[in-house]
Amino acid sequence: MISQLGKIMLYVNNQDEAVKFWTEKVGFHVISEESNDQMKWIEIAPAKGSETSIVLHDKELVAKFSPGVNLGTPSLMFYTENFDGLMSDLSNKNVKVGEIVNLPSGRVFNFADEEDNYFAVMEK
Repeated sequence: MISQLGKIMLYVNNQDEAVKFWTEKVGFHVISEESNDQMKWIEIAPAKGSETSIVLHDKELVAKFSPGVNLGTPSLMFYTENFDGLMSDLSNKNVKVGEIVNLPSGRVFNFADEEDNYFAVMEK
């Protein structure tokens, strides 16, 4: 039986730019960088010791070596305890940020990375 979600694979066009976006603008940390003869992957997370992390893969190489993989961007929902602060910080760093939406479960906004992939943030 599955007991935990471990890693989310995010396929990007430019790994270096993606790492820069997630670390410098969103505040994630690089957990590890690994490679073999053909591919490189970078694991990032909101904090060291996070239960779930994102692994950034080169979309073009994954398509080449694993043609059946769905390369679409997963729909991710992040949680924050500092909703207004995070939204302001992302806006100040010129991240594309959407409007606040009030849901029965709390306030939500979305933001886009440098490749126009959108992710959501919910107040917790």
